Amino acid sequence: MFYEDLSPYTYWDEGDEFSDLTDGTRFVSFQPTYVRLNIGWLAAGHGWMNGLASEDFTDKLLAILDAQQVNAMVGLHECDLCPASLPDSHPWYTPRPGHLRASAGTGEIRVPGTLGTAFAAPHLIDHYVADHGYLPPQPFIDAVLAFHPYGPWAARFPGIRFPWIPDDAVLRHVDDE
Repeated sequence: MFYEDLSPYTYWDEGDEFSDLTDGTRFVSFQPTYVRLNIGWLAAGHGWMNGLASEDFTDKLLAILDAQQVNAMVGLHECDLCPASLPDSHPWYTPRPGHLRASAGTGEIRVPGTLGTAFAAPHLIDHYVADHGYLPPQPFIDAVLAFHPYGPWAARFPGIRFPWIPDDAVLRHVDDE
C-alpha cells in the first residue's frame, strides 16, 4: 500500500485506536483532532528517498515501535519490496535471512510533530529503513528524535504513550466489546 510521504493520512478513516502494550487488553479509540501525515508507506513500483539513517534515529524509531501500537489490524501485511513471500514455516515476526528487521507487520505508530500534526507510519517502517535504505523526510526524523516513547503516560490511559488523546476518550477493555 503506497502513500506519498507527508500526504494526508487516509488509510483508516475510523479514527485512531491506541493499544495498551503493557497487557494488550486495553485500548482507547477516538477521532483525532490532529492532522495525520503519511510517512513510510512504501510499495513496489514507487520511488522513495534512499540514504543512511543515523543510529540515533534508528534506535529511537525502534523504541517507538516497541512502545506503541496504533490501529492493529487483523491480518498481516508483508513487504512487497522483498523478492518473495515468506514461507509458511518462517515466523512473520522474525527477520528474513540477511535482513535486520521483520518484513511483515500488523499496525501503525503515531509520532507527534509540530503542534496539531502527527506522523502516521506503518510498523514496517523499521524494515524499510534498515533493510531497504529508506530515508524518511527530515521533519519526521526530527519528530522521532524529539519524542520520548518511554516517558510517563496519562493516569487515565495507562500503558498508552501519546500526548494528544482527547479528554473525552474512554479507555476500554477487550471484554467490553
